[in-house]
Amino acid sequence: MAKALFGHVGGSDPRMVSEMRRLQQRVRDLEDEISRLQAQNDQLSMAVSDVASATDREPALA
Repeated sequence: MAKALFGHVGGSDPRMVSEMRRLQQRVRDLEDEISRLQAQNDQLSMAVSDVASATDREPALA
């Protein structure tokens, strides 16, 4: 009840709302960066495993 009255009478602080939106955007940006870095890491891991498997093979006899 007190929260309902406070919200109705006082409203929310515009600075707090602005800060909340800024932080939410920052979280989204960081999540996007994590996804990008994970994809890049996966590509690099596959490249390293491809090189490792290629060097494990015996060279063809000439």
